[in-house]
Amino acid sequence: MIFKGNQVTQDLVLKPDVCIVGSGPGGSMAASRLSAQGAKVVVLEEGGYHQKDEFDMQEATAFPRLYQDRGNRATADLSIAVLQGRAVGGGTVVNWTTSYRTPDDVINRWRDEGSILTPALLKPHFDEVEQRLGIQKVDYDDTNANNRSLYDGCKKLGWQVDTTRRNVRGCLRTGYCGMGCPVDAKQSAALTYLPDAIAKGADLYADCRVTRIDWNGKRAQAVIGVVLDPASGQYTGRTIRVEPKVIVVSGGALNSPALLLRSGIRQGPVGEKTWLHPVVAVGAMYKSRIEGFYGAPQSVASHHFAHRDPGAGFFMEVAPTHPMITGIAMPGFGAPLRSRMALLPHLASCISLMIDGFHGDQGGTVSLRPDGGPRLDYPFNEVHYECFREGMKAMARAHLANGAESITTFHATPLVLTKESDLAQIDHAPLGPNLFAAFTAHQMGGCRMGSDPKTSVVNPQLRHHSLENLFVADGSVFPTSLGVNPMESIYGISSWAAQHIHAALS
Repeated sequence: MIFKGNQVTQDLVLKPDVCIVGSGPGGSMAASRLSAQGAKVVVLEEGGYHQKDEFDMQEATAFPRLYQDRGNRATADLSIAVLQGRAVGGGTVVNWTTSYRTPDDVINRWRDEGSILTPALLKPHFDEVEQRLGIQKVDYDDTNANNRSLYDGCKKLGWQVDTTRRNVRGCLRTGYCGMGCPVDAKQSAALTYLPDAIAKGADLYADCRVTRIDWNGKRAQAVIGVVLDPASGQYTGRTIRVEPKVIVVSGGALNSPALLLRSGIRQGPVGEKTWLHPVVAVGAMYKSRIEGFYGAPQSVASHHFAHRDPGAGFFMEVAPTHPMITGIAMPGFGAPLRSRMALLPHLASCISLMIDGFHGDQGGTVSLRPDGGPRLDYPFNEVHYECFREGMKAMARAHLANGAESITTFHATPLVLTKESDLAQIDHAPLGPNLFAAFTAHQMGGCRMGSDPKTSVVNPQLRHHSLENLFVADGSVFPTSLGVNPMESIYGISSWAAQHIHAALS
């Protein structure tokens, strides 16, 4: 069953076989697999339980309701905006449906870190995920003008580009994936693996913020959560204490390290080497109407520059152009910003995502804020800046090749580029914290897997090095970033790990 916060009217003490913290792709998959094997599972989720009739396609409703920190999560210096889901189903409720398997070269690289994963080992798990979620490749004719502008520009330059794969069934291409699907076409965890788990006897408590894990010696003993009111988000005064045989932490790459730190579980580099696929963007202005706020939001990607040497790789995708998120991303205030926003129907948005973790960069660090929430520090260095510049130039070239009238960068003082020779200005524009717009929708690392307890948090089976009944199953276990959108990787690796989690019950 699913219980909302206002349905918990007294303090609870629960004693299932497994307690899972978080209901995103990692937690939902673990719940589904373990319930199917006969384990009694309880899932605790900080976010609310929302259904399609609540998804009104309004940014002002969706971001406070469905995102961490009401959509305002950011790095400690405010230099990177962090988009991260907060709901039953986690990020799968608000992502843009882009689905990729973990690249083989990334899996093989992880073996140098002590991972035992192989492409062959993960293949049956990815096969099942793709079948369950309806993941299929997008036809070019089903892309919108926003995505086609990147596709056509790359083709004209002879660059690699292709349509993506999406986890949808019966998609109406409304364009509002990031605000919750109003027709249940997006096959989120809330519509798939969580109902599968509940059908096998799992219980899910929404609106429950886990504050700590109690442990002693080599055993984790209990998960402690406080109950929130679904309407206000305030504490109700009720608590939930879960005393399971096994605990699975699946709160995501920021919340999972923070939970371990709050609980005093500090063995290994907890919170270190956090990867973000840091994003820079440009806007391309076309004479014709683009209307990037309609249609499948992300149906085209180019990995032409994913393996640059020297330099960090990056890949290019497309972001929708809804008014609020576009207005936040665009530089400027007042009249200049209003004038740019007036041209929104003619704007094509393109993003470049840096593949961090492969060039000696240390990534970010999760620590604790005074209130116990995650603090994320992610310092930039010249490796980042070089990648950002090259990403901006590549996006600009693609759109100029496709006939864009002008390209606007998202520097604090924006550049307006109209021809190839203008691109040199990008090399001289100042870069630094808050001197340009940077984002992340992909958080990874912070509880990395590996064989060495000094350099990793969990072992190759995703069990904590020090606590024999504590597992982590989410994107925080990745030793590096992926170079692709992470949802399917999290599902697949959590599916594989479920067999090891189940073995710990005996």
